Amino acid sequence: MKKISLTLTKIGILVLALSFGSCTDDLDQSNPQSIGSPSVDELYSNPAAYKQTLAKLYAGLATTGQNGPAGSPDITGIDEGASQYIRGLWLMNELSTDEAIIGWNDNTIKDFHYQTWSATDLFINATFSRLDFQVKSCNEFLRQTTDEKLNGRGVSEELKAEIATYRAEARFLRALSYWHFLDLFGGRVGLVTENDPTSYFLPEQVTATQMFDFIDQELNEINDLLKAPRSNEYPRADRAAAWMLHAKLYMNARVYIGTEKSAEAIPFLDQIISSGYSLHNDYKQLFIADNDRNGSQNEVIFAVAFDGLNTKTYGGTTFLVHAPVGGSMSAAEFGINGGWGGIRTTSAFVNKFQTGTADQRSNFHTDGQSLVINDVGNFADGYAVKKFKNVDINGNPGSDASGDFVDTDFPMFRLADVYLMYAECALRGGGNVGTGLSYVNLLRQRAYGNASGNVGSIDLQFILDERARELHWEGHRRTDLVRFGKFTGGSYVWPWKGNTLNGSPTPSYRNIYPIPSNALAANSKLIQNSGY
Repeated sequence: MKKISLTLTKIGILVLALSFGSCTDDLDQSNPQSIGSPSVDELYSNPAAYKQTLAKLYAGLATTGQNGPAGSPDITGIDEGASQYIRGLWLMNELSTDEAIIGWNDNTIKDFHYQTWSATDLFINATFSRLDFQVKSCNEFLRQTTDEKLNGRGVSEELKAEIATYRAEARFLRALSYWHFLDLFGGRVGLVTENDPTSYFLPEQVTATQMFDFIDQELNEINDLLKAPRSNEYPRADRAAAWMLHAKLYMNARVYIGTEKSAEAIPFLDQIISSGYSLHNDYKQLFIADNDRNGSQNEVIFAVAFDGLNTKTYGGTTFLVHAPVGGSMSAAEFGINGGWGGIRTTSAFVNKFQTGTADQRSNFHTDGQSLVINDVGNFADGYAVKKFKNVDINGNPGSDASGDFVDTDFPMFRLADVYLMYAECALRGGGNVGTGLSYVNLLRQRAYGNASGNVGSIDLQFILDERARELHWEGHRRTDLVRFGKFTGGSYVWPWKGNTLNGSPTPSYRNIYPIPSNALAANSKLIQNSGY
């Protein structure tokens, strides 16, 4: 049972779409105001409406509309499952790398791994739209919870204090989405806040530096307003989640704005490490149906919650459990009614592990699968990855008896990543390398079950490979490869990069994605990213 309800009420659905006037548009975004509903003030006459609307903001990371898994979508013009937040991030950050390849023929989906996408790509457009929708939702919540609004509604001082925390969380969620805009699209989008007009207008395009500075300032301002680490309801954000996002921002600053800030990430990482989080003793249990309560939650800093009965979607972890299952794999082992036979991995990732390794993170299905991918469209070409499952620690399937939708939460930020970030930042000139080495060996001891996998030294290439071993399929790989200068170009190629069997160099402008052509058409103030 999730500790904060993500059931979408009429209040939460209505309030957040009342003011989508700015035009960063791409795909159409639904506006419940058009269906004839009570006023916002009438809805907010119920004190519970504020928390219900906050729940809708968190649900924006998990669900795709009002009736999930399909029907009354937030965004129209694409398969609703493909517009889901985590699924979109995953396609752009994992499918474009050595960690994942897909055999489906859905529109342009193979272009991610080939790195041949264009500004008209439907999936890129969907992710851009989802990020935009989430930002607008957060903005509207902030507009409706100002002191002026609350005083006008006669809100009690006690509730005002709670709402102040809700507002800080909404600002965190908005900063998270703007960070994704920065990381994926270079941040060169319209930066809109609750202080902008609610009527239709064309927002100015900002620079990467302006976007970086906005996120930086927001995270500084909300720090003391958020709850202390590990004191909030699961899976709501607290200060540690904000520290993690801040550390991510600084660790990638050289990519984003051309300034090395790895040393400035260290204090945030130190604060997280000293906040009582702990590594779960079983790596595989981090990615199963009861990972919100089996002990894994003590490692997770920020998660996106999924529930097979209350957050039905064809994206999120439902996608990550179903899509990699095919061939001779048993669907029952994964707690589902059948696989979708799409995603595998490449030999470049498999070879990050030694043959016959005791490392439990090396979890591949090889029966009937070939290591070499001669035919991208053939599921049997390429090893399958057995990471996300919809079963609990006892092997029982999740709550959805049909086996369609899963209970597995998505761990966006966790302590293992903090340890690896610290080690990398130390190697780049901040922190203590010896301390970083000890953190890396904590992860390897868990993976091996003993100290047999411990290493005596680390360098940046080792850290990049260790991040793949520890964090694969969790949405980090493209960002990591870009930071290490290995995503595009020819210094590192993998099978089918550049749409060739053995891989080939790709141009550096593909380190970021194009602004969708629909967004450019809708806002004449946006200029396309270089190269597209």
